[in-house]
Amino acid sequence: MDRRSFLRTTAVATLAGTAHIAPADDSDDTTSVADTDASDMIWDLHCHFSGVPGPTIEDRTRQILEYADRMGVQRLVFFMGWPWSPNPTPDDFRRQNDQVLEALGKWPDRLFGFAYLNGHHPQESLVEIERCIANGPMVGIKLWVARKCSNEALDPIIARCGELNAAIYQHTWLKTQGNLAGESTPMDLALLAARHPTVPIICGHTGGDWTRGIRAVRANKNVSIGIGGSEPTSGFVEMAVRELGAERVIYGSDVGGRSFSSQLAKIYGAEVPDGAKQLILGHNLKRMLSSILRTKGIQS
Repeated sequence: MDRRSFLRTTAVATLAGTAHIAPADDSDDTTSVADTDASDMIWDLHCHFSGVPGPTIEDRTRQILEYADRMGVQRLVFFMGWPWSPNPTPDDFRRQNDQVLEALGKWPDRLFGFAYLNGHHPQESLVEIERCIANGPMVGIKLWVARKCSNEALDPIIARCGELNAAIYQHTWLKTQGNLAGESTPMDLALLAARHPTVPIICGHTGGDWTRGIRAVRANKNVSIGIGGSEPTSGFVEMAVRELGAERVIYGSDVGGRSFSSQLAKIYGAEVPDGAKQLILGHNLKRMLSSILRTKGIQS
């Protein structure tokens, strides 16, 4: 059985418990994936250093890359260091971005980085964009739960990312018992996207409640959805492709909070054409990042 058939038929079931896999051998500093053709390309939008053992960023990254190799994931986007801070000070987000930069320096051929920012500190966030993206190797930003993205104070951050062709990943959720005070919903993101109609933005988690999240951003053609970080529920990907088009759906795992296998199962198990699966698994993210990667001379 070839690798593609294995992934589509058996790996999802047999490798679901990745959290119990033994750590990578620390004596081996190399990581690789098997040669793949374009149809097998998997780029993971959503990765963290949490959820795996290891006292250092290098140890944790090596462990995650071992899991990624087993599942055929070629490129991984990391954002936020650890420990997490939901409302980081500028010193906090600079420290976490330094951790991501450390990993990028070790595995530049496998990893991309998004700078973690805080909408409560727009000026300092702009400075961090210059440090990490304009003058550094990162290719996007991550906004979490500090300040709702519908707040116009975030507009300079979004505009600068647009100038740099940097990706924008905004966490969104629709919690049954109410969101955190600064936590964005897909409806907040739709308001932000409408103010910046030419800037591509990613609706992280599709709001959790994906039936509402998909509809909330459907009219905003500059918004793609990230489908990582939730249960592999039947119908999610099918609805997203039907309502948005496959070109606006992007795979991500939310590893190490989630396993690669459970999140890949959303795509492999979906009743959508193979061509749609290929777009979701990697081609859409590669297209979104293509301009900034060319500018930086990063081979993709």
